Amino acid sequence: MSIDISQFFLVFFEEAEELLAEMERLLLALDTAAPDMEQLAAIFRTAHSIKGGAATFGQTDMTEVTHVLESLLDRLRRGEMAISPAHVDAFFAAKDVLKMQLDGHRHGAAVDQEAVQAVRARLEALSGATATCAAPQASAEPNAGSAGRRLRLGLPPLKREDIDALATELALMGSLSEETLPAGGALLLLDTAESVDDVLAICSFIINPSDVNVTEEEAQGYTAPDGSYGFFEPLPEPAPAIDDAPQVSAHAELPAVRAANAEKAASLESSSIRVSVEKVDQLINLVGELVITQAMIEQRCAALDPMQHERLLSGVSQLTRNTRDLQEAVMSIRMMPMDYVFSRFPRMVRDLAVKLGKKVDFITYGAATELDKGLIERIIDPLTHLVRNSVDHGIETPAVRAAAGKLETGKLSLSAAHQGGNIVIEVSDDGGGLNRERILAKARQNGLPVSDDMPDADVWQLIFAPGFSTAEEVTDVSGRGVGMDVVKRNITAMGGVVDIRSARGFGTTISISLPLTLAILDGMSVRVGDEIYILPLGYVVESLQPARQDVKDIAGQGRVVKVRGEYLPLIALHALFGIDARCTDPAEGILVILESEGTRAALLLDELVGQQQVVVKNLESNYRKVAGISGATILGDGGVSLILDVAMLLRGYGKRQAMEQADFA
Repeated sequence: MSIDISQFFLVFFEEAEELLAEMERLLLALDTAAPDMEQLAAIFRTAHSIKGGAATFGQTDMTEVTHVLESLLDRLRRGEMAISPAHVDAFFAAKDVLKMQLDGHRHGAAVDQEAVQAVRARLEALSGATATCAAPQASAEPNAGSAGRRLRLGLPPLKREDIDALATELALMGSLSEETLPAGGALLLLDTAESVDDVLAICSFIINPSDVNVTEEEAQGYTAPDGSYGFFEPLPEPAPAIDDAPQVSAHAELPAVRAANAEKAASLESSSIRVSVEKVDQLINLVGELVITQAMIEQRCAALDPMQHERLLSGVSQLTRNTRDLQEAVMSIRMMPMDYVFSRFPRMVRDLAVKLGKKVDFITYGAATELDKGLIERIIDPLTHLVRNSVDHGIETPAVRAAAGKLETGKLSLSAAHQGGNIVIEVSDDGGGLNRERILAKARQNGLPVSDDMPDADVWQLIFAPGFSTAEEVTDVSGRGVGMDVVKRNITAMGGVVDIRSARGFGTTISISLPLTLAILDGMSVRVGDEIYILPLGYVVESLQPARQDVKDIAGQGRVVKVRGEYLPLIALHALFGIDARCTDPAEGILVILESEGTRAALLLDELVGQQQVVVKNLESNYRKVAGISGATILGDGGVSLILDVAMLLRGYGKRQAMEQADFA
């Protein structure tokens, strides 16, 4: 029977990407002035794990780079040399090269061999051990305080290619010889200065560590790679096999520690499973169809006599509860934390700040806030544009900030939080803020209709116009006028809204509001004439029937309604869509109070039908985009109902609200 080995390569690629991301996160948090040795050790472990995986799967180019990187990291973590910003920059460059090599193996992307060699030479120059690095068969530096040792590794019966792969990797740790056992196993003799747990970690790529019989003896005549012949102060007892294990003796308790380590690894493996996105999407689509079918059954059962069909109706009620629980569980699978997006910005901000000669303190809030995977991947590019613009245009240089009485280090924050049925993502900086006069002047130059008495909110929206840029010179960072219009277009396509708040000299905040998911939502069914519409429940505040004296007419502006001392714009849905409504008088109909982005309005309807879950179907891909409509759904009777775009409806009336409040306050 043939085995598809591609699945194992896929696991290696994904784990290597996770390790590279972890390496970058640790490097960004590293303080070169007062380095944390545990952080350095963690960075070393990521490089060590990548090297082991690459060697197992024959990615020798990655093995060579990680070997050089690992050797330098090992010397740093043992305090043989002081870490400097030059080391950190070299480690970032090595991480980028490893990512390039990984993409080359995974996607067939081009690999710049000159960049690879340049990084290797850079690491070798920093380590001062060019000869050692050039020979992969040489071992890494020995652990501080440990003498050379000989490890006898008894292996169970394995395939010849597995033994060869393991021997190749172990040979990087010292001098290796092999003996064949009569029972079909193998005995490897390894003279090394590495610890037992490091050796077992390498073995774990081929075989379960608990199946390896390890005994230790003093190596006779062993020469350490640095020529020290192992003349170091011996440790009173060896390092533990796992980080949180108690100290054990080398001979008596080591098998027990390995067994505990294997049990811990097994429990970790059983706690998660890798599933392709296609399978998750298929499951969500099936749950969506189940929700529609359940709504159809519930609607049919509503016409039955509850006394005669008590058991049937009880079963349908149980089906409704189970369907909702299933829908929530399946949707949670597709939800991903915003940290998936946020984690890629610290490195970008650091590099960009260095390039522009600025000091930036980057802070994130709400990284655990979850968003639908389909949206979280599409928000990356818009956020990248906004973060780059904040560093380039928003935050000033240290000299300018000092002259303005600010701290030389600017503050850039990225936050995410749930608000109702939406997620609000904000990019905020404490820079110079937007320049109203310059924006208006540039708008006039571009032929845009503007006036000097425009509200600030309208002026700020001008920066989203195509080709709009106030940069005095074009650089490789920004200034060509492309990007911000793409930001707004992409966010609008996701059903989101962009808002800007800025104060001259105090900074700018750009807020993005997105629906949590585009698949299934809780909605309120409402009737206007013979039509049924769906209102997303997250926007609904309350419903009421107003008194006639609370409704006021404004000449040329429409009507407003007084609700608890506040005048709200009144939106007549029948007039908006040209429908023959049963109730055109607000005092005879129903008003639903809606709120979005701080704007409130009252929607005039004929009646409320009910509340239900609806499966969102994309209207634009199946028909065309309709103003005021965000999608469609299938009702329980099989009919199609349109889902109202509440945010868009309220934006059209939000501009009038301030004036109406002033007239009737």
